[in-house]
Amino acid sequence: MKKPQKILGIISAILLVFVLTACPAPQPKEEPENLFTLTVLHTNDTHARIMDFNKHGTTCNDDERGEDKCFGGVARRATEIKRIRAEEPNMLLVDAGDQFQGTLFYTQYKGKEAKTFMNMLGYDAMTSGNHEFDDGPEILSEFIKGINFPFVVSNIDVEDEPLLRGLIKPWAITDKGGRKIGIIGLTTEDTGTVAKPGPNVYFDEVEASAQRAVDALAEWGVNIIIALSHNGYNRDMEIAAAVTGIDILVGGHTHTFLSNTHPDAEGPYPTIVESPSGDSVLVVTAKSWGMYLGYLNVKFNDDGIAEEWSGEPILLDSSIAEDEEVLAEALKLNEQIEPLTKLVVGRTEVDLTGDENINRHFESNMGNLITDAMLWEAKHYGMEIAFYNGGGIRSGIQKGDITLANVLEVMPFSDTLATLELTGADIKDLIEYSVSRAEDPNNEGTGRFLHFSGLR
Repeated sequence: MKKPQKILGIISAILLVFVLTACPAPQPKEEPENLFTLTVLHTNDTHARIMDFNKHGTTCNDDERGEDKCFGGVARRATEIKRIRAEEPNMLLVDAGDQFQGTLFYTQYKGKEAKTFMNMLGYDAMTSGNHEFDDGPEILSEFIKGINFPFVVSNIDVEDEPLLRGLIKPWAITDKGGRKIGIIGLTTEDTGTVAKPGPNVYFDEVEASAQRAVDALAEWGVNIIIALSHNGYNRDMEIAAAVTGIDILVGGHTHTFLSNTHPDAEGPYPTIVESPSGDSVLVVTAKSWGMYLGYLNVKFNDDGIAEEWSGEPILLDSSIAEDEEVLAEALKLNEQIEPLTKLVVGRTEVDLTGDENINRHFESNMGNLITDAMLWEAKHYGMEIAFYNGGGIRSGIQKGDITLANVLEVMPFSDTLATLELTGADIKDLIEYSVSRAEDPNNEGTGRFLHFSGLR
């Protein structure tokens, strides 16, 4: 009765030996390829917010600072940059344009304030926004001559402008951790019509210019390329999808907020776009005014392909201390403009909104005040209506006294009140153009939205 069991045991033993000999021995796991880690800190559309500011974008007062209601400012940004720089050996600090224009600091110093603090904070590169050309080539040339880093614009031709010739780079190369990093710059083609670059400055098509710059960098053996773009979030995604070779695109212009955690974000950080070669392009931007410091950490393989990434904009609120050295310099510059902040020129019984999500899409109390004031003055010349574009409203005013500083922060462009005659057809076309992008959720082109007084 036990014989079958013995035979079964022999068969089992044979099968066991077969299994053991047929299975290959465990192999050691292949070590992953060494990855190069790059940290990119970025800003955009800071618009001369040198001091900290409240939710309306106006400079904080002592009461607001005591109640922890203040954000941003170069001193707070400096603290966070220094902390991260000490922790991350391969770090780049870049800006996507529009350092100029927006507060009394620019009105008084015309870019000298941006030059001072960008040098102090150790920026590695920036591109131009449209507002860098608000006061023509002369002011911009002085700014570029004074900065310690390249001013990069790949889609501009300044050969006919002697003030800028040789100052603007089509691309730049920097070294981090033994790896070459290429940087290109792309500014909006509309700069010639929305700013004052002068007759000798030309803006080329963005995508073609970007591809030429990327190809030039590739010839130098660069396979990690960052594009600094002042074109707006939607255009940035189009550029990323059209140009081969861009790895990271740092954007600006539309003041877009990206985040993986905030409910009000307009997209993820980073937003991933597939390039023509099938590689991932990481698109990031950091809202505006320097309220946030963009933080992106990327791991690249030897071929310059992004393998891993993480990041999130860092809110620069009162939990972050202000750097003492930078704050001292900011306060020194503030001394010359402080008298203007105290000169009372009016009073409001309600908050006047500076929210661009309102002023660039809908009628607002700030737009009504501005156009009513324009019409009040222009009626002396027989005018019947007044209009002002929502993109020109740059700040809000809180309930209470209105100072000259408030007025200049709301309307910082030194515009002149102009009068003209229009036909009914002209006005109809004007209104149609005004609302043509009013429903764009990303504020692309919506600075054209007009506020009116006297129109019925």
